[in-house]
Amino acid sequence: MNSHNITIQNQLPVQSLCELPSNEQIISWVEAVLIDKQDAELTIRMTDESEIINLNLQYRNQNKPTNVLSFPADLPSELNLPLLGDVVICASVVEKESLQQGKSVISHWAHMVIHGTLHLLGYDHLDEVQANEMEAKEIEILAQFGYSNPYLEMDI
Repeated sequence: MNSHNITIQNQLPVQSLCELPSNEQIISWVEAVLIDKQDAELTIRMTDESEIINLNLQYRNQNKPTNVLSFPADLPSELNLPLLGDVVICASVVEKESLQQGKSVISHWAHMVIHGTLHLLGYDHLDEVQANEMEAKEIEILAQFGYSNPYLEMDI
């Protein structure tokens, strides 16, 4: 039996008007990514532009907001711990992008959670082969929830 410990942190101010997924939705999206993973522990953190800009600057040397950042756990393999890492998602960027791309906010949230979690599993998009593999996995998982291919929608 799979044992997944998924922590959800909402760091948004109480007065935030952003549309957010429920914890149950987030957990279901993460579980779909981790379907073949026995044990896993990770955090999904919903945050604002100020925090995501600071993280993006500190870790990627980019002084701008971004939709999602993944921080894979960097543990020695001999520890054999199930800790995958953290995924940080900026609510206002997700909302703005969903409007710009003509898709529902919740489907874009699903995409960002799935995308970020796949990064924790080692998927990446540094070259075309890796990008195609990662996108195919994202499309497959999103389809399980009735969401369409997010890469086709971006061409609207």
